[in-house]
Amino acid sequence: MLGTMGCEKVTAAEETASLAARYRDEFPVTEQLIYLNHAAVAPLCRPAAEAMKALADDACRFGSLHYDKWMESYSGLRYAAARLIGASADEIAIVKNTSEGIATVALGLDWKAGDRVIAFREEFPANYYPWLRLERRGVEIHWLSIYDPVEKITAAIPGARLLAISYVNYLSGYRVDLESIGQACHRQGCFFFVDAIQGMGAFPIDVETMHIDGLAADGHKWMLGPEGNGVLYVRRHWLDAIEPVEFGWTNPANYADYSSRDMTLRADAGRYECGTLNTVGCYGQRAAIEFLLEIGIENITPAVLGITDQLERGVRAKGYEVMVERTHENGSGIFSFRHPSIDCRTLVSDLRRNRITAAPRQGWVRVSPHFYIGQEDIEQVLRVLPVP
Repeated sequence: MLGTMGCEKVTAAEETASLAARYRDEFPVTEQLIYLNHAAVAPLCRPAAEAMKALADDACRFGSLHYDKWMESYSGLRYAAARLIGASADEIAIVKNTSEGIATVALGLDWKAGDRVIAFREEFPANYYPWLRLERRGVEIHWLSIYDPVEKITAAIPGARLLAISYVNYLSGYRVDLESIGQACHRQGCFFFVDAIQGMGAFPIDVETMHIDGLAADGHKWMLGPEGNGVLYVRRHWLDAIEPVEFGWTNPANYADYSSRDMTLRADAGRYECGTLNTVGCYGQRAAIEFLLEIGIENITPAVLGITDQLERGVRAKGYEVMVERTHENGSGIFSFRHPSIDCRTLVSDLRRNRITAAPRQGWVRVSPHFYIGQEDIEQVLRVLPVP
């Protein structure tokens, strides 16, 4: 959140406005909409769209003549994603989506009856169902709440084999303390898995300082890339402990030799890639992540928090209820609000008629602006939002 001194607030607001103004032209969506729905599907940033268009045009004109460039895009994406989270490129696999990444870990570990997993009741289904299904193997699922004090969460870790949590909750926007939870998991030898889809690209992630062992995220939200393209991080130490659940021609080490029948796995996280990749998606996602790295997550985070704080203050002033109390520690780019006398779907429809995108979610209006949204955009949203 912004500082408490008046001059600090002005400085932070000016910096946020400057960042939005500097990069606004990289988001053509701003010519059409005030886009507050990055927690669902984000608009492509210009670098991602241009990279995908270039690949599509090249494939149209030359087919696969430049296949070597396609291969470079795969390695470039792994490297960019690794930079974004402080990992090594050989610990990154390219997957279709977050769900595939989570399932790879959940199904690939050698579970035994009596193993214990810590999971959280408020999770999006992608980070809920895979762990629940382990009960049929005799695995005990210890359910907690993301709103539990860190002390309660860490007290449950001794004896657990894995803990799975989302960095940012998809509905309330509550951002958890990954570093404290990760340190506790590390001390107890518990595999720490993070669903990072609602935080990666907007908030800092360092898999080393946070002791994250596995992480999955799709690129079509805060990473500003296309759908159908995500990344899976697996700490090198764990690669041999997680078997690929899908097996195709590219899992083996010598997959480029089509005559080989040697099924020895690739030495890196590429062992979890079971076939032809989404090449056009890789072009777009690589460009989007490199764009974010150029701006700097350290610059994006305060801008996202600042613009979301402005929205929160405005809806509170108009008498709306906010789902959770935001603080500097738990705030994110998502927050949800409602009014008891207006259906959330009606509010979202009213906003859409005014070219403002939001999402109705479980009785709440969920808004999720990224760093390029201007303060004047938020002022327009607040003007449109009715006072019952």
